[in-house]
Amino acid sequence: MEIYLIRHTTPNIEKGICYGQSDIPLADSFNTEAEKLLEHLPKDFDTVYSSSLSRCEKLAASITNSVKIDKRLCELNFGDWEMKKWDLVNQEELTHWMQDFVNVKVPNGENFIELNNRVNQFTDELLKTELSKLAVVTHAGVIRCFVARILEIPLNNAFKIPVDYSSVTKLNISGDGCYSSIEYLNKR
Repeated sequence: MEIYLIRHTTPNIEKGICYGQSDIPLADSFNTEAEKLLEHLPKDFDTVYSSSLSRCEKLAASITNSVKIDKRLCELNFGDWEMKKWDLVNQEELTHWMQDFVNVKVPNGENFIELNNRVNQFTDELLKTELSKLAVVTHAGVIRCFVARILEIPLNNAFKIPVDYSSVTKLNISGDGCYSSIEYLNKR
C-alpha cells in the first residue's frame, strides 16, 4: 500500500496563533500552492481521505471529486487555547504541557497520545482494506503520528519531524503491515 500524506496549504492566520481544530480559511496563495503540489502527485488514487476541516477538504477536492471525510484526521484539539496567541496562553499551563505534551492534556483539549490513538485506529482500518494507493490530506500532527509509527520512534520525538505546508510524505506499507518504509518525507 502506498500512502501519500499531504499537509494542507498555508492558512490565512497571523503567526503565533494556536489553531489546531479551529476551522480557519486558507491564504490567497491556495491556487498556486495546490497546482504545484498536484504536479508531484499521481493521478490514480484508489481513495482520497481528508480531515473534516475546510483547509484540508478544499485541497482534497482539488485532487478528486470523491473525498472521504474522517474526523480522526483532524489536528490536535487545543481546547481553551484555540485561536489564542501563544504568548497569551496561561504560561504555567503552557510550560507544563510543553514539558510533556505526549501525556499532558491541553485544558478542555487533548494530549498527543489521544491524537496518536485516533491516527492509529484510522491506520489499522486502512490496513484491513484492499486499497493500494491512497492520499490523506491532513495536518502536521497527524502526519507526525504516521511517521512516528513507521519509524517506531517515541512520540516525544515527533516534533523533530519536519512537515511543511503543501508537503507530501510517501509511505510504503506491506499487505500484512509488517514491513513499512518512508519513500520520502516533507517533499515540496
